[in-house]
Amino acid sequence: MTALLAVHSAATYALAGLIWTVQLTHYPLFSSIGTENFRSYHARYTRQITLIVAPLMAAELITAALLFTRGAREPWLLVSFIPLAFNWLATWRVQVPLHQRLGEGFDAAVHRRLVGSNWWRTAAWTIRGVCLLYGVN
Repeated sequence: MTALLAVHSAATYALAGLIWTVQLTHYPLFSSIGTENFRSYHARYTRQITLIVAPLMAAELITAALLFTRGAREPWLLVSFIPLAFNWLATWRVQVPLHQRLGEGFDAAVHRRLVGSNWWRTAAWTIRGVCLLYGVN
């Protein structure tokens, strides 16, 4: 169980670091790309960031399920599943549709919504990291 928890924690911490990087640098800089180059930039950005995010999110979810099915029921771990579920829902119900709209071309209102709504995911991954840090120590 220790190795599984280590992999789970590593995925969560990687995602927490990544979401802060995206929130503070990548997303704000979208408005600096310019409308002429934005579509091609955004298409390339989403392809490349997906190569990093998708395996990490899958690893986090799979290891969470394995921990749970193998009997891990510590309160800190169970609490951490709430922001995990939130992140999956927010990603597919909010962030992906916003990225699809931006894929059609830069729209300042959509961009503001992307940045604003991503703070919730940033908070959720940060909370997950704190929960896991609490549980590991």
